[in-house]
Amino acid sequence: MPRFLLLWLLVLCLTISSFSSRPEPFALRISCGARENVHTPPTNTLWFKDFAYSGGIPANATAPSYVTPPLKTLRYFPLSVGSDNCYNIERVPKGHYAVRIFFGLVAQPKIDNEPLFDVSVEGTLINSLKSGWSSQDDQAFAEALVFLTDKTVSLCFHSTGHGDPSILSIEILQVDNKVYNVGQQLDGGVILRTVKRLNCGTGKPKFDADYNGDRWGGDRFWKPISTFSQSSDRVISVESKIKHASEPPNFYPEGLYQTAIVGTDSQPELAYTIEVDPNRNYSVWLHFAEIDPSISAFGQRVFDILINGDIAFENVDIAKISGGLYVAVVLNTTVTINGRTLTVVLQPKKGAHGIISAIEVFEVVIPESKTLAEEVRALQTLKKALGLPLRLGWNGDPCVPQQHPWSGADCQFDRTSSKWVIDGLGLDNQGLKGFLASDISRLRHLQSINLSGNTIHGAIPSSLGTITSLEVLDLSYNSFNGSIPDSLGQLKSLQTLNLNGNFLVGKVPVALGGRLLHRASFNFTDNAGLCGIPGLPSCGHHLTAGQKVGIVLGALTLLLLIVLCSICWWKRRQNILRAQQIAAREAPYAKARTHLSRDIQMSRNQNHPNARTAAENGPILLS
Repeated sequence: MPRFLLLWLLVLCLTISSFSSRPEPFALRISCGARENVHTPPTNTLWFKDFAYSGGIPANATAPSYVTPPLKTLRYFPLSVGSDNCYNIERVPKGHYAVRIFFGLVAQPKIDNEPLFDVSVEGTLINSLKSGWSSQDDQAFAEALVFLTDKTVSLCFHSTGHGDPSILSIEILQVDNKVYNVGQQLDGGVILRTVKRLNCGTGKPKFDADYNGDRWGGDRFWKPISTFSQSSDRVISVESKIKHASEPPNFYPEGLYQTAIVGTDSQPELAYTIEVDPNRNYSVWLHFAEIDPSISAFGQRVFDILINGDIAFENVDIAKISGGLYVAVVLNTTVTINGRTLTVVLQPKKGAHGIISAIEVFEVVIPESKTLAEEVRALQTLKKALGLPLRLGWNGDPCVPQQHPWSGADCQFDRTSSKWVIDGLGLDNQGLKGFLASDISRLRHLQSINLSGNTIHGAIPSSLGTITSLEVLDLSYNSFNGSIPDSLGQLKSLQTLNLNGNFLVGKVPVALGGRLLHRASFNFTDNAGLCGIPGLPSCGHHLTAGQKVGIVLGALTLLLLIVLCSICWWKRRQNILRAQQIAAREAPYAKARTHLSRDIQMSRNQNHPNARTAAENGPILLS
């Protein structure tokens, strides 16, 4: 019995262990421009081929930085394919992700070797490349922590007119849902954009992979820094084990705390300054471990931490806070920066000088509200129907980031839905050659539509009459045909209607004609088939489209009857002629038989005794 119980407990423990063990986080790495999957040293990392994610042009690549993955291809986006281009990636499980985008240099001499462009994730701007980025390890990529809720992610690259955006690789790495928790982040309320990540006291750049960090913390890049200034500090490095390093939710690698920068007598304060964008909120994470062999007890190193002159943490005793020596501890705070620099100062108060192992700075970004999904789908339908030129792009979100809206689409924030909506379309003189899809009515917030000066053909969709907010409709100088839909008369807010220069026919709807009395500006000229209002021909001698169709159908029916009657008459005539021809061929034989019969009859009459009497009395009728 005890043996059976022991076996049962062992099975139970194994079962609980299997259920409690955490699966590997989702990871997707794309080698942009690659036609086959690629593995890269030193970790044999798998990069998937680039297929059906985006447009642009594949090309050979030059890696600009030591930390850039050793990939040989990239994808770049010339202005001829649009100013906004995106990678749209689907089937990404819901969760919290570190999204990282590496930039590359096109290996062609005629192309700008250091393009400058903007990067957005899910419609929120996270990076604007600055001149000189290709020579800075931590500027060769953009990174942000973002919650993905709809199983898709959109990464867009926006041209600023300084070279063609060129993307070497994309990484989408799932992390713990509570990693770098700053409150609103847990419900997707904020995005953390990586500004700076420093590993103090070392001279070699490293990723978590090099430190064997837990994948649920993300494969972070740590830029090395061996000194804050030329003579004010010194480096400490140990190989001792560090406690409480790789723990949830951030899972920092142990190697991060085995080096540190420490102050000196000549310059007791440690200070580091980072360039930032003004008027933003920043989340600052400071890493410590008491690895100085000269410290053996609490109270031997106490200092204040100031950020831009304000005390963020007072009387910091690393050994006391962490509970001992060689124990990792992380301090975090969020600050508002009005200027262009963020300066962290460790100011000694008691005993030894300050010590620090690593610094992380993130910009706290409020995600942009996206455009109403129904209106985005309607615009994509219009893009195909109208044959929109590639140069206009229309990729990603129409309204965000606000610095890069779609060309020809005017946006307005709708407070009712907390979404952006489209209130204007201005695509005049753009060389559009398609047709106007009825899905335009799904843009129900439109106030203005200007499609003039193109060669759009087909009928004017009657669904336009359901956009009750429409004030301006300009379809002039196109190739629209058919009649003007009666539904346009329902647009009570319509003040300007230009339909001139098309091939429209029929009577102008009565309701539209009545609007002319309300100071509306309508133009129907240069449509040879229109009638019914002052300035156009009278409809007395003009038929409506329905009447014309009826006449055509009646004429076709009459023509069919005439053809059928002609065929019947022709066949009857052929039968009569055939009968006459047969009769003509048989006439000589019939005449001969008639004479023979008459001769026989006469002969009989002469031999009959009463023949004379009969002849005398009159002729004999033969039947």
